[in-house]
Amino acid sequence: MPVKVLVVDDSGFFRRRLVEIFEADPRLTVVGTANNGREAIDKVQSLSPDVVTMDYEMPVLDGIAAVVNIMKLKPTPVLMFSSLTHEGAKVTLDALEAGAVDFMPKNFEDISRDSAVVKRALVDRVLAVARTRFSGDRKPVAALAPREAPKPIVTDRGVIIPRMRKRVSLVAIGTSTGGPMALQAVLSKLPKNFAAPLVLVQHMPAAFTGAFAERLNNICQITVKEAKDGDRLEAGIALLAPGGKQMMIDPRNGGCVRILDGDERLNYKPSVDVTFGSASKCYPGKVLSVVMTGMGVDGREGARMLKNSGSRVWIQSEESCVIYGMPMAVEKANLADEIIDLDHIGERIAREAS
Repeated sequence: MPVKVLVVDDSGFFRRRLVEIFEADPRLTVVGTANNGREAIDKVQSLSPDVVTMDYEMPVLDGIAAVVNIMKLKPTPVLMFSSLTHEGAKVTLDALEAGAVDFMPKNFEDISRDSAVVKRALVDRVLAVARTRFSGDRKPVAALAPREAPKPIVTDRGVIIPRMRKRVSLVAIGTSTGGPMALQAVLSKLPKNFAAPLVLVQHMPAAFTGAFAERLNNICQITVKEAKDGDRLEAGIALLAPGGKQMMIDPRNGGCVRILDGDERLNYKPSVDVTFGSASKCYPGKVLSVVMTGMGVDGREGARMLKNSGSRVWIQSEESCVIYGMPMAVEKANLADEIIDLDHIGERIAREAS
């Protein structure tokens, strides 16, 4: 059965173009359109779409207010469209906090071209959002019970051998779809005197990462900033990879990051694999890495390099992910040391790096 889509935008051209693209794919069917937030709320209730594509700037009621009301009345996965500006980034983050699942840049030039790449990316994102584990309150659909901590090893003589904790010189976290709210949940649990530096890789456009770092910094006890070339790795400071660039770890001068353009053949800029791979070479056996919610397999090969160097690899549990793509790739490759529910990742990181 095709995924039912409601298209919401005050631009008649944009609505028509999205309808054309969606209706050309047999996996999707457009059940309706709306040109303002109030109409969107009404049609979500009457048409029961599987996913809503939502603009922000609309008359009567804007996109964020529409998302808030949809989540209260009939929780439905929402894909936001936003402008590639600093203000657009802030609005998008507000929309994600209100309950939207994911976002895409709104580019009239791209959408007007008959580009197979653009069409495929748009359709794939809509299908992914429709498949998300979603219940409107941003919690997993199933209630989660805390996972048991690993049991101590007991010999045949009954002697308990305590597990040795490896020193953590760096915490590295990679994420994509669902990541902004997941990172917020994790980093807000870290204390101000957190004892290790952190590097964060979130798939985002260049215009968004600065605003995202600002938001995280405002709600966390640790310091969060968008990484600049040459920034030092320091305890209690999280460096967020800038969109459109690659972030690599350089061990010289006590440890710093290099921000590079990177290989154009890579699908993601920034890429979790690139940052994790460089961390494995600079801090062999001393990295605590976490792969969290997101589409695709980015992070798997970087996790493999970290694992081979003796470092630990954790993944977010399937039940607590918005999309169990990146963590699943690590799990299927038998690279995960632990699978942890989102609500417990922050406290576990704080304990392991203390």
